[in-house]
Amino acid sequence: MTRNSARKTAAVTAGIALAAGTVLATCGVASAAPPARTATCTTSGLRASLVDRGSQVGMSHVGKVLVLKNTSGRTCALRGYPGLGLENARHEPVPTRTHRGATYFVPDPGTRTIVLRPGQSAEADLAWSDASAPRMAHASYLEVTPPAARSHLTIPFNYTVTNGDLSVTAFTRSIHVA
Repeated sequence: MTRNSARKTAAVTAGIALAAGTVLATCGVASAAPPARTATCTTSGLRASLVDRGSQVGMSHVGKVLVLKNTSGRTCALRGYPGLGLENARHEPVPTRTHRGATYFVPDPGTRTIVLRPGQSAEADLAWSDASAPRMAHASYLEVTPPAARSHLTIPFNYTVTNGDLSVTAFTRSIHVA
C-alpha cells in the first residue's frame, strides 16, 4: 500500500468512527459516564414494623407484612430477602430457621431491586405456624436484617413459633394479601 493510500484509508476510518460515535451519542446509546448507582439502604436509615393486612390467620398459621421504611434523607435500594431471628424477653437469641420464598399466604414476588426515596417503604410477607410441636419458640422480639446489611433492627414480636421456623418473601413495593 502506498503512503497516500494509507493516509486515505486512515482518514476514511477515522471519519467513519467519528460519524458512528456521533450517531450513537445522539441516539442516547453512548454516554460519557455510566449512570450513577443507587446506594444500598443501610440499617441506620430504615425503620422496621409489622402490619396486619388481609386475612393471614388459618390452619395453625399466622402472617404479618414486614415493612422497611426509608427514614434517611437519601434515596437507597433494597434487593432480596431479610435476615430474621427471634429473641426472648431478655433479648437473647432463640433458635430460628428462616425459609425464603412463598409463605403460607402469599407467593414469592421474586428478587428485584426496590428503589426507596425518603419516606417510601418496601414490604415482605412473614408467616409462621403456631401449632403444637415438641419445640415451641416463645419470642418477644424479632431481629430484621435488611438485605446486604451486617446489622439488624429489633422490633416487638410477642408470638410462639413452631420449631422457630419463619417463612418470608422477597421485598417488593407492596404485598397483596387475599
